[in-house]
Amino acid sequence: MLTSEDFKSALDSLELGNKPAIAHASLKPFGDIEGGPETILRALLASVSGLIMPTFTYKTMVIPEVGPPNNGLTYGRYRDLNRMAEPFHLNKPADPLMGILPETLRRYPGAMRTAHPILSFTGANANGMLNTQTIYNPFAPIGALADQDGWVLLLGVNHTVNTSMHYAEKLVGRRQFVRWALTQKCIVECPSFPGCSDGFEAIRPDIEHVSRRVEIGDSFIEAIPLDPLLRAVETIIKRNSLALLCQRDECDRCNTIRCTSIET
Repeated sequence: MLTSEDFKSALDSLELGNKPAIAHASLKPFGDIEGGPETILRALLASVSGLIMPTFTYKTMVIPEVGPPNNGLTYGRYRDLNRMAEPFHLNKPADPLMGILPETLRRYPGAMRTAHPILSFTGANANGMLNTQTIYNPFAPIGALADQDGWVLLLGVNHTVNTSMHYAEKLVGRRQFVRWALTQKCIVECPSFPGCSDGFEAIRPDIEHVSRRVEIGDSFIEAIPLDPLLRAVETIIKRNSLALLCQRDECDRCNTIRCTSIET
């Protein structure tokens, strides 16, 4: 059974230099963990100067019957989901797709959570980074993290959940989308919604030389310096405008990017 000391030792071996980090995690691959997610969270907070995690809330989303073109959507087929939409509030739990660790951090004493109704972040010792987020620039905290020479930490997961790559896509000018969210007062338009991340693992060969990895239990922790990651994503998309897109025929967002890239 893995302990907090096991995780702290593994994180220490990555030599993170007491810099801040954004973390993505799945606990299941590690096997039994004494104390559960709180154990990993304590180890993370003891290893970095500040920690942020995405606490996205997809159930707040509503889709109109009609809307802007080339928006990565097939309008008119979301009526059932719209009826089940839930309003955003600061205490709303993170979507289960985020895993249990972001919700554990959100509930941590003194943690802050941003107010974006779909793409919120939570963090500890990270208020300055989190305060940069706006409805127009939802991934600004990642830019602030890069300014502090921060890290991306992948605990038992790969780059398909690496939110920082969406920030790089925006920097390089890849098409962003518009979504809408239900709040307790009204429906809010949310620009700069990202594309699909299912193809992000293709970045691995371009960043392997800067990545660090340690095995722990039945899984691993991988650390990638954020600034080189952002530059690698920008470089590969400039080289090939269709890079890092997924191959699913039914993916509206990736197909929209392909079509608009061909048009331009």
